[in-house]
Amino acid sequence: MEKLVDRKQAPDWVKSELDRICSILEKNMIRFKTNFPSACATNGKYRIKKNDDWTNGFWTGMLWMAYEYTGKETFKELAYENLKSFEKRLEEHFILDHHDIGFLYSLSVGAGYRILKEEHWKDVLLRAADVLVSRFQERGGFIQAWGKMGEEKEYRLIIDSLLNLPLLYRASELSHDPSYKEKAEIHYQNVIKNIVREDYSTYHTFYFNKETGLPDHGATHQGFSDQSCWARGQAWAILGMPLHARISGEGMSKEERELYEKIVEYFETHLPVDKMPYWDLIFMDGDQPRDSSALAIVACGMLEMKNEKRAKEMLLTLKELASSKVDPQSEGLLLHGVYAYAEGKGVDEPNLWGDYFYMEALCRIYDPEWEPYW
Repeated sequence: MEKLVDRKQAPDWVKSELDRICSILEKNMIRFKTNFPSACATNGKYRIKKNDDWTNGFWTGMLWMAYEYTGKETFKELAYENLKSFEKRLEEHFILDHHDIGFLYSLSVGAGYRILKEEHWKDVLLRAADVLVSRFQERGGFIQAWGKMGEEKEYRLIIDSLLNLPLLYRASELSHDPSYKEKAEIHYQNVIKNIVREDYSTYHTFYFNKETGLPDHGATHQGFSDQSCWARGQAWAILGMPLHARISGEGMSKEERELYEKIVEYFETHLPVDKMPYWDLIFMDGDQPRDSSALAIVACGMLEMKNEKRAKEMLLTLKELASSKVDPQSEGLLLHGVYAYAEGKGVDEPNLWGDYFYMEALCRIYDPEWEPYW
């Protein structure tokens, strides 16, 4: 296996953070064994869970990155055991009636197939893509986010879905079946056309009329209100659009690039003075919680757009204001994340996606030739 290589003399702090991260992961591995950490921490500690949440791929993805960075077999061995769990979950269709199949399988099985080159895992990855594509609604042209298929109150897509589409493009590439890619493209276009507001903020979710398939209305699920802009939602767009441009092979049209720049500008102009976003971009000062995970996601988006300078600035903000280095007891890599504010879930705590995207961004800077697992 070729380890990640510091090809451009990454700043010392990048290597220092990756070394720190891998030492935390080694400690966490001892505690979690073949189980998984919960989506978010409580008082800095992740609960031990079975493979039953939408976030488990982030944990396995971090193990693969740690293996590629360090070359240590212990990371690979546990990641491989995780793959068996993901295959079993697929066989049992265990809590998979949602769109987050890409978050689960791109970062676990997809990464494993790339690294191990075992044909068995290609087959598992294609079966996962089948689960995702089965949620495509022909009437409306979108992948239904949650719930029973066709249920009226769930006849919607959500902005997070942009990160699940790479699984379908990968499936088309591996199977030579264009239908995965075709459905992904239709869904992508319907996200971009409907979920971006006139001021270039975004809705979290968007509903379609079940009878006609026509666009209906935008709403939120985790943001402050239907009219506000959930920080992590805007972040999913900032990473998801250039990721789609690269993985689909379509690139960005002039119009799409202009739209993208406006979406980024909205995010940037709604940051507080210290550049760490609040959990909803309607807030720019005060006592509201921050969401470090949103900034980590955006940093990866900047790297997709080859804007390494801005990505480094964001990562330094995270290092200075949210690195768990200041709390040696924390099992997270980043402090000050928010899962679901309205539910009081994971508020001002580490979360797995914040940890994952922080590590991914650092790996991208450390070795610019390394490709993430999407």
